[in-house]
Amino acid sequence: MTDLQEYEGSEPIVANEIEKTEQLIQGAQELREKFQTDPHRPAYHFTPPWAWMNDINGPLFWNGRYHIFYQHNPDGAYWKWIQWGHASSPDLVHWTHHPIALTPTLGGPDRDGCFSGGAVINDGVPTLIYHGVPEGTCIATSEDPDLIQWTKHPANPVIPVPQPDDPDYGKYRVYDPCAWKHGDFWYALCGNRDPAGGDTAYLFKSPDMVHWEYLHPFYKSNRRWTEADEDCAVPNFFPIGDRHMLLFCSHLQGTQYYLGRYEEDRLYPEQYARMSWPGGHLGGGITMLDGNGRRIFFDWIREARTEASERASGWSGVMTLPRILSLAEDSSLTIEPAPELRVLRQNHRHHENIHLTADSELALDDVQGDCLELVVEVDPIDGAEFGVKVRCSPEREEQTAIVYNPSAKTLSVDISKSSLDESIRYIYYRNESATKRVPEGKRVVSAQEAPFELFPDESLKLRLFIDRSVLEVFANGRQCVTQRIYPTRDDSLGVTLFSRGESVDVKSVDAWDMAPATE
Repeated sequence: MTDLQEYEGSEPIVANEIEKTEQLIQGAQELREKFQTDPHRPAYHFTPPWAWMNDINGPLFWNGRYHIFYQHNPDGAYWKWIQWGHASSPDLVHWTHHPIALTPTLGGPDRDGCFSGGAVINDGVPTLIYHGVPEGTCIATSEDPDLIQWTKHPANPVIPVPQPDDPDYGKYRVYDPCAWKHGDFWYALCGNRDPAGGDTAYLFKSPDMVHWEYLHPFYKSNRRWTEADEDCAVPNFFPIGDRHMLLFCSHLQGTQYYLGRYEEDRLYPEQYARMSWPGGHLGGGITMLDGNGRRIFFDWIREARTEASERASGWSGVMTLPRILSLAEDSSLTIEPAPELRVLRQNHRHHENIHLTADSELALDDVQGDCLELVVEVDPIDGAEFGVKVRCSPEREEQTAIVYNPSAKTLSVDISKSSLDESIRYIYYRNESATKRVPEGKRVVSAQEAPFELFPDESLKLRLFIDRSVLEVFANGRQCVTQRIYPTRDDSLGVTLFSRGESVDVKSVDAWDMAPATE
């Protein structure tokens, strides 16, 4: 007699349900083991519980917890029928996965997908504003203290996509909304491209978040900063210091931002910078204010693997570590990892007063791993280049080099030897369609280079977070470079310091193994 035969006959429904449940248990165990042994799945960066993730949406600090939502396909590790995943955390480090918050409504205005948007508190009620495909901007509210249950507004779409017979047809586009309150009115931005050339966003005004009036383009892009065929996707607008910031993503160039003046319902950009450069993988940043008034930044880190590899692995997409944004005295942007991440540190190692002769390398034999935090401080550098190599195999078949070049005024991540897997797509997306797949083995970019310059007599202070296939490099609180790497060798774990051109004095190196923060 089989294990289930004793239940058959008198209770066939129960027996059938037992068999189904035990199959689910076995499948869940197998999937968990697959993820735990996946050498590329991060251990302390937020990832979806399974399947696809892209843009982080609607971050909100509510009832003492940090909530994030994200573009999610729970049915597979590829782009299809997008919904809003949901997770929350008490500390920005340890995340709890929740049921899906928004899913397309059959026959509704978002029937083809609940795409990107933001979150606000409207008269004490948490409210999501998002792009419902195909009909336009939608809103949903929650009376649930844990933000698990959401109710879509019956007036959706509250900002319809203009149709050819509409009087406003051709004046604006409806896409990826964000919202804020100024005075007695709500304002919303829909990002897109200006038909005359360049990125732009369109401004709307409302007394109640339901009835909206189109005003005008929000800003004029400048060709010395961005190119004519870029767009303004997933815009996020907010005050910071004595300025206002428009954070956005170009589908061709990645995450970037403007800082400037906000006057008479318009943004006047005065500064511009990028957060992702050729070969980088940031795909749409967003921010929130927490209970301490900190401006916290999150972004989606895209994969560089093939679609087939993503689907075979069962997951796709990673969130950056939370970063704290603020303005320095000179009104430049400062970028720091959230201090809460220190709770993950363990097994501390410390080195100090290391002298590197010109064109030399030094392996740190007691610092190895694929889940590390490194803090390196170097005395003021004149003409020398200094760098740190991570995820090094013993014979250097695989390695990723972080390099500061004072002459070029760059901080770069050399990915030319990061992986022996020739299918990895270290590419520059310029002139590629947002959805076009690049042929396997096409490695256009050998290093992601970000502008960075030390002040006179300033020490170089690098803070590196290595998490299997993710690398985040912070420099002096003023720059951060994010990179995907996919070492194939089990022994690609080493860390090496090096100098080029002249000698370098390393003041200190601190290293920690990082404990897992995800399931």
